[in-house]
Amino acid sequence: MVCPLLSLPIVPPIVLLSLYCHSLLSLWSSYQINGQGKISDLLRPHSLYLDLGRNDAERQQSYRELFRYELEAGEIDKIRKATNGNYALGNDRFSEEVSRVLGCRVTPGKAGRPRKKKD
Repeated sequence: MVCPLLSLPIVPPIVLLSLYCHSLLSLWSSYQINGQGKISDLLRPHSLYLDLGRNDAERQQSYRELFRYELEAGEIDKIRKATNGNYALGNDRFSEEVSRVLGCRVTPGKAGRPRKKKD
């Protein structure tokens, strides 16, 4: 759609909000450095980042590709609950292995008080 008075494209508000939020988020993350090539005196490339490509352009493209798709709301909720509860995030086998190695519970416990044992 084009604005008839200015002959400029009309951008839906949701698109503008998305662009604004993206620019704000990237100010407070390493995305500008790793994904857009901004020079930083504070950050040094991690070895995993360096493995993303043979040169800066390839690495930046690969890094941007990591964030191309949004996570589903259910996945974000799982990550949030695991992070806030200090739990392992994965299948049962993974959780059992982490629990064995750490020697502690890494999954949510049952809500409420333990039941009294009957004599």
